[in-house]
Amino acid sequence: MSLNTFATRQTLTVGDATADYYSLPALEKAGFPGVAHLPFSLKILLENLLRREDNAFVRADDIKALATWTPGATGEKEISFMPARVLLQDFTGVPCVVDLAAMRDGVVALGGDPERVNPLQPVELVIDHSVQVDHFGRQDAMQLNAQLEYQRNRERYVFLRWGQTAFRNFRVVPPETGIVHQVNIEHLARVVCRETIDGRSVVYPDTLFGTDSHTTMVNGLGVVGWGVGGIEAEAAMLGQPSSMLIPPVVGYRLTGELPEGTTATDLVLTITEALRRKGVVGAFVEFFGPGLRHLTIADRVTLGNMCPEYGATVAIFPIDEMTLEYLRFTGREETQVALVEEYAKAQGLFRTDATPDAQYTDTLTLDLGTVVPSLAGPRRPQDRVTLASAKTSFASALPELQKGLKTPAGGGAAVAVATQLEHGSVVIAAITSCTNTSNPSVMVGAGLLARKAVERGLTRKPWVKTSLAPGSKVVTEYLNKAGLTPFLDALGFNLVGYGCTTCIGNSGPLPDEIAAEVRERSLVVASVLSGNRNFEGRIQQDVRANYLASPPLVVAYSLVGSMNVDLTTEPLGTDTDGQPVYLKDIWPTQQEIQTTMLSALSADMFREQYASVFDGDVLWQNLPVPTGDRFAWEADSTYIRRPPFLENLSSEPAPATEIAGARVLALLGDSITTDHISPAGAIKADTPAGRYLIEQGVQPRDFNSYGSRRGNHEVMMRGTFANVRLRNQIAPGTEGGWTTYLPTGEVTSIYDASMQYQAAGIPLVIVAGKEYGSGSSRDWAAKGTLLLGVKAVIAESFERIHRSNLVNMGVLPLQFAAGQSAGSLGLTGHEVFDLEGSGAGLTSRGQVTVRARREDGTAVTFEATVRVDTPEELTAYRHGGILPYVLRRLARR
Repeated sequence: MSLNTFATRQTLTVGDATADYYSLPALEKAGFPGVAHLPFSLKILLENLLRREDNAFVRADDIKALATWTPGATGEKEISFMPARVLLQDFTGVPCVVDLAAMRDGVVALGGDPERVNPLQPVELVIDHSVQVDHFGRQDAMQLNAQLEYQRNRERYVFLRWGQTAFRNFRVVPPETGIVHQVNIEHLARVVCRETIDGRSVVYPDTLFGTDSHTTMVNGLGVVGWGVGGIEAEAAMLGQPSSMLIPPVVGYRLTGELPEGTTATDLVLTITEALRRKGVVGAFVEFFGPGLRHLTIADRVTLGNMCPEYGATVAIFPIDEMTLEYLRFTGREETQVALVEEYAKAQGLFRTDATPDAQYTDTLTLDLGTVVPSLAGPRRPQDRVTLASAKTSFASALPELQKGLKTPAGGGAAVAVATQLEHGSVVIAAITSCTNTSNPSVMVGAGLLARKAVERGLTRKPWVKTSLAPGSKVVTEYLNKAGLTPFLDALGFNLVGYGCTTCIGNSGPLPDEIAAEVRERSLVVASVLSGNRNFEGRIQQDVRANYLASPPLVVAYSLVGSMNVDLTTEPLGTDTDGQPVYLKDIWPTQQEIQTTMLSALSADMFREQYASVFDGDVLWQNLPVPTGDRFAWEADSTYIRRPPFLENLSSEPAPATEIAGARVLALLGDSITTDHISPAGAIKADTPAGRYLIEQGVQPRDFNSYGSRRGNHEVMMRGTFANVRLRNQIAPGTEGGWTTYLPTGEVTSIYDASMQYQAAGIPLVIVAGKEYGSGSSRDWAAKGTLLLGVKAVIAESFERIHRSNLVNMGVLPLQFAAGQSAGSLGLTGHEVFDLEGSGAGLTSRGQVTVRARREDGTAVTFEATVRVDTPEELTAYRHGGILPYVLRRLARR
């Protein structure tokens, strides 16, 4: 129970029920008038402090600091935050459960009770990352893909079935149900939580940590939540609050409304470009202004979903009437909707047109009427191109995309023809990802465009691999009811599964004849997908150009099969009468979309589909369910292995020592993503991970993906920095997971070099440019880095989640001084590094003196900022990471 220093605990009555809550207006009256002007997101953080005041993790001074926040605040005050719940997906969730199982072993080894390792708040895991598009363009594609999914992942799924019985407060949404973030907004999100604490009912804002960077999708419902690494999520499950600096809050004022012919996808790509240019890493973004009344919740969650693409921590919309309508529409109980309304209004968290604007650190403005049809690509989500300039943009990008190809194909970017692929041929067109499949307007729009295309006699090009993978079964229901499914099927957009598929790289192989021609002729071919990420090497290993687009545009590009066609001026094809058909001829109007939606969607669809969301199908129910409070590890398993992070753990951390005599494992450029560091896609046979699996008796056809193998550290450490598009500057002329073993000059795999360095007792560092660790929240990008023997990463800037993950795994993040870089300092990667001040004298946000000794005896010395941002993070770092820190605390209880 909170100490309630400021006497804010009050009673709220909703219908016949009463509950306690910690009142923000009461705090305002207690001498903090600025509370009324706080951004909505900071009000929710403030309530979190009021409710958890314990004079340990939360002190009265913390509450005062946040209650008196001003737009000019420097962001140097540390506060703690504890989410109401934790959300997992299976790629990141399986290693979380593996770690929890290992922690039970660790507690026992330190003399404790394994039952101490149990989630203290609701934890829900949605299995959505494992289905792959092996079969497509046929009526039974989903059933065939589901069968393969269970064959490949049976061991992982049995392990999760054990977790369901072994841990309290842990539930699993089985495969072929939906995508985690769409299931969250349509069913799991509470918006306001109710809990019994010390015998009394308490209500408070729904907040969450998710082990997926796109957890921010729920921000569109007014819920504060963000992506974290699995290790930080595990700590939260076990009662360890997360420490953070009070963030700056950037207000984004929206005016006007979207013009005819544009979509929420066009809007989010426009905003992503603007905010990435602005620079909002580590900031909260809050949308406000009169334009909000013209954005549905489906539009808003699309903007929240792509928050990590522009680098912010959250991208939140306030609760308003639109929120309440959405909750009713998605089948929430009326009592819950009433609670959300009354609580939000009582706390000053409910927005109306008359609500005064909050105070923000900085603001941007966008007139929605200026948004135009857009794509983003070919390699980053923030690289927006207008539809009208997509053709010329690809032509301009082609020379850069050809770098790394062994023998670039001759000829220019000619339009692909039925018998020959060329540069720019679109070989994948995927309606995928919760980013867009959660929005009925763009899904219905895609279906209407498909219907008009089929009616005019258009067909997809034969080299295009098409797929439809919605984030919810409700999508299938309303497309069926609207009569649009047959037309999508006719163009090859048959249902392939309910999961992330192409968006996360589970696009499956290209048809053999297509893949062979792409490789033999060194072609730069493209994908067009309705996803949120298009990083190098992510979507499909044979595809070098990837474009994000709305579902209707995905369908349109499947018809032309090429990026070398200007869809705004050139025909998509000819109709049965030989007349040209242009995109404008078949693009559905907003009125057509709205009329179809009104007739095809209902709240009953959501109630029916989610009534048995945790039950699963026969395949799930027939899996065996292991028992016991400790997991029985199998030494020969290639999926689930006991991780080494907690083995032989002492009761106290070892004394801190300086990092000295370190060599560079990789010298990297800008925008190195967690996909570069820890790929999630296919495992090649001629890589360290592939060779390991073959040695264990696994045939290449059964490799599955890196993402599915995250419960096995032996695979994952071998796959670290194994992205096929990685370019390590100390192994010039290579592409992929290569480095130079500096003592001998031998070019070898990063994994093999790291093993040689570790055998010789030589510590390692990574040197990189800007935006290091952008992209997915995957903690294996930090875990793998640690297991390779890397002690520090020196970069020009870090993305938020990966920086936190490095600290939480005991790897030191250091940041070059502003204006400095490896290039400006003349670093080649061949130096020997001493990090003076990295031992006992290390301080959060302090300085380390880096001395890089060259081969000729000279040295370059520079100061780097310690990106261990808070004292609590420093404590965890000194323990070797957050898991040893939490485990030692649990063992002492």
